[in-house]
Amino acid sequence: MEPMPDFQFDPFGPGATAYDNTEAGLDGIDWNDPASALKAIGAGGPGGLPFPETLSPEEVRRQATARSDEIFTSYETLHRIIQRHEATIQKRWSKKTRQQRLNVLLSAWPDMPAIHRPDFDAFRRESASDRVRGTKYRVHFMWPYVNQEDLLNTKALPLLLNSRGRHPPSHFAAADMDAMHLGLVSKAIVPIFLNCHVLILNGMTENTRDYGQLVAWEDHPDAFDWMHKQKQFLPGEGLLVMEAQARLLSFLVQCCQQLLHDIPESTLTSNSFPVLPEPQIKPESEISGFESLGVIAAEAPYRVPAQIDLRRIASLLAARASAAEDHLWALREDPDYFARTLLECKEHLQEMLKDLDGKSHPVLGFGRDNVLWARILGSILSEAYLRLELFSELSSQAGRLVAMQKMYADDISPSKDLPEAYLEALLRLRYFLTQAAKGPLSMLRIAGVASPPLRRFFARVPPPDPYTSKISVTSKPGAKMNKVETQLIWLLRNLWEDGYDLFLFGMPLVVDELGRLLQSEKQAQELLSSYITEVIGDLSIFSQCLHQLALYHPWARSFESELVDREDKVKQEFAERTQSWARILAALKAALPERDESNKTVDLGKPTEGKFTYPFEKRRTKENVTALRNAESCLDAFWAAIDQTMVNKAGDLSGTAVRNLLSQPRILQRTREWIEPEKPQRASQDKPGGVDLYTLYQPVSSVYSGLSARALDISQPKTKVKTRGTSHPVRKTEALPRHDPVDRQPTFSVDTRALKVFRAVFFNPATTSTPGEVSWNDFLHAMTSVGFSAMKLYGSVWQFQPTRLDVERNILFHEPHPQGKLPFKTARQYGRRLNRAYGWFGEMFVLNK
Repeated sequence: MEPMPDFQFDPFGPGATAYDNTEAGLDGIDWNDPASALKAIGAGGPGGLPFPETLSPEEVRRQATARSDEIFTSYETLHRIIQRHEATIQKRWSKKTRQQRLNVLLSAWPDMPAIHRPDFDAFRRESASDRVRGTKYRVHFMWPYVNQEDLLNTKALPLLLNSRGRHPPSHFAAADMDAMHLGLVSKAIVPIFLNCHVLILNGMTENTRDYGQLVAWEDHPDAFDWMHKQKQFLPGEGLLVMEAQARLLSFLVQCCQQLLHDIPESTLTSNSFPVLPEPQIKPESEISGFESLGVIAAEAPYRVPAQIDLRRIASLLAARASAAEDHLWALREDPDYFARTLLECKEHLQEMLKDLDGKSHPVLGFGRDNVLWARILGSILSEAYLRLELFSELSSQAGRLVAMQKMYADDISPSKDLPEAYLEALLRLRYFLTQAAKGPLSMLRIAGVASPPLRRFFARVPPPDPYTSKISVTSKPGAKMNKVETQLIWLLRNLWEDGYDLFLFGMPLVVDELGRLLQSEKQAQELLSSYITEVIGDLSIFSQCLHQLALYHPWARSFESELVDREDKVKQEFAERTQSWARILAALKAALPERDESNKTVDLGKPTEGKFTYPFEKRRTKENVTALRNAESCLDAFWAAIDQTMVNKAGDLSGTAVRNLLSQPRILQRTREWIEPEKPQRASQDKPGGVDLYTLYQPVSSVYSGLSARALDISQPKTKVKTRGTSHPVRKTEALPRHDPVDRQPTFSVDTRALKVFRAVFFNPATTSTPGEVSWNDFLHAMTSVGFSAMKLYGSVWQFQPTRLDVERNILFHEPHPQGKLPFKTARQYGRRLNRAYGWFGEMFVLNK
C-alpha cells in the first residue's frame, strides 16, 4: 500500500491521530468515509482489528451532553459532601472492620474486581483473539484502580474522595485516559470512531456544563491543532474518559451516603452543616519516618495527578552519577571491594548454569581459567565505565532542562506549544533514557536467570563453541513454581525480554508492580540476590524519570508524534555522544581478550591465590601492613595496565566523565611501609581530625593525572616534625595542588544509636578495637538524625537528600539484601563515600549530652 496522505492514524490506540483528505485516493478509498477507511486498514476482517462503532456528530454530542450532566450532578453533590463531612468520613472509614468496608464498596460497585491491577490479571487470563472478539473484563481495564484489594486499606478511599471531591473532573481527564492504557493498546477497549472532530475536556476548570463539547475542525481554527498535538481528545477517547468519570463519581457519592447514613440526604449538602477546613491526611514520611517511591506509586491513582518535577529527575540522575563515580573509585582503591565485586559477578554469569543434560559449561573446565576471568573483568569494567558516562550525560541533560524550564517559565502555558529548544531538550532526554534503560534490561536478562536464588528454574542450552560468550537459556523442564515465584518471574520476564508485552504495559508500570510485589511478599524479596536488586534499582530510576516526563500534560501525550519529525536528529546526537563510549569498550576488549589464555592483564586482575586479601579491620602489625600493601600493589598494577591500554587504544578520552574522574587531583588511600614503633600510639593523638598516620595517598591514575604519588602525599605537614614512633618518615610537601582529606566540618551531636553507626562506617583500626555490622534501620536513623530525608526507591536503592545541611548533593545507598544488616566491609565503603561526598570523618560525631 502507498503511504497514506497527510497524517497516519490509528483509530484504536491511545493518542490516535486523524487526518483530513477531502479527495478519494489510495485505490479509490475515501478516507473521510468511516466504513471505507476502516475496511482499508483491515478492521472487521478475519483475524483483523476489531471494527469500532461509528457514530455521527449528533450522536456523539448527545452522549457527551448526557455524560457531562451526569458527571457534574455527581461532582457537585460530592463536592458539597466533602466540604462539610470529610473529617467525619475519614474517621468512620478508619474505624470500620475490613468486612464492613467491603460491604460499603460492593454495595456501591457490585462488580468490583477483587485484586490489585485487575487489568494485569485480565490480560493474562484472556488471549488476544478473545479480547478482539469482546473482552469479559471491560470493568477491569476501564477502572484498574477500582478494586477491593487497594480500596480496603485505610488511605485509598479517603484520598480518592479528597481528590475527586475537591478538584473538577477536567483535572483528571488525562490521568483517566492513562489509567485505561493497557485496555486500549491490547484492544480490550475500542473507542468509537468519528473523524474530523475533537472533544474538549482539558482546560475546563470551572464547574461548567460545556465539559465534553464536540468541535468540528472546520468550526474552530485551532481544533485540528488541539487534536494533532493531543491537547484535547479524539471523540472516542473523550467519551471513554467521561464514562469512566461518571461511574466513578456516582460510586463515590454512594460511598459517602452509606458512611453518613444517619444524616438525611436532603440535609447532607445543605447549609445545615457548615463548610469546614480541609482535614490533612498524614503523609507517609510522618507515618514511617521516610518516603517510599512504592507508596507514592500506589497512592498516585487516588490523588490529584502529579505535575512534572524536573528537579526530582535532576537530583535522581545526579545522585546516581555520583554513585557510579564512587563505584569506579572504589574498584581502584579498595582491593577487597574489587575482589568481592568480581566474585559476585561470577555468581551471576550464565556460564554457572548447568545445561539441559546437567553438565557444567566448558569454560569452567581445567586450563580455561583466564577465559572466564577475562569475561568477568570485561563485564565489571565496561559496566563501571559506561555507567559513569551514561549517568553523567543524563545528569547533565536534566540539569540543563531545569535551567531551561526556569528560563522559559513565562512562555510555558497549556494553551501554547512548548518553546522549540525546550521541547527538543525534553525529547532528547526521553530518548536517551529509553536507550539507557536497555542496559539494565539486558543485565537482568543475563544475570537474572543465573542468579543463585533463581538458577533452579532455568537451564543452559549446550553451546557449540566452548569459547563463545553467547549462551541460550531456557526454562528447566519440570521446574515447578508457586504463586509468588510465578508472578515474580512473569514480571521479570516481561522486563528482560523487552518485547511486545513490555511495549503494551510500559516499563514504569511493570517496575511499579515489581516494586509492589517485593514490598508485600517476603518470599519475592528472598528470590532476588543483592546484585539483581541493584539492577532493579537502576531500572526504577529510569522508570521514575520517564514517568515524570509522562506527567507533563498536556504536551506529554504528543511526545511520540513530536519525536517523529526530530528522530533522525536525536539519533544522530546519541550516536555522536556515544562514540567515545564505543572507544572505551573497544579498548577494554583489547586489554582483556577472552581467547588469550596467557593474557598478563587478566592474570593481574583475577582474584586468585589470595592476592587481594585485605585485612583492613585488624590492628596494624607488620604482617597485616604487609598484606595490605601487597593487595594494594596488585590492584594498582592491574589498573596501571588497564590505563595504559586505554591510552594506547582510546586516546586521552577528552571530554568524557571517566577522563574527568581519573585526571582530577583526588587521591587514593594507600598503606605506608611498616616501621616498628617504640610504643603504641593512637592516631588521633598526633593528627587532629582523625587522619591516621598509617595512611599515605597517591593519584587515582598516574597515567591520566600526570602527578606522582610523592607529590600527592599531602597528609604531611609543611615543616619537619619529630618522627620517632610513626610508621613512616615525614617529608616536606611541595607547593602542589592540595586536597585536604579532612574537610573542616561542624561537629554533630547524636544519640548513642547514631554514634554507634558512625563509628562503624568510619571505622579506624587505630582507635576502635572491634568492627561490627550495622542494622539498616539504625543507618536510616543515623542519617536522618544529622539532617537527611530518606526515600525508598525500588530494588535496594535509597536516596538521601540533605534537608538541614549547607549542601544540596543527594547520595544513593543500597539497602543490604536480604538480611537487613550492613556487613562491616560494606559499612566502611559507605563511610568512604560519605567522606568523598561531604568531607565527613569519624571524629565529627559526638554523643549529645
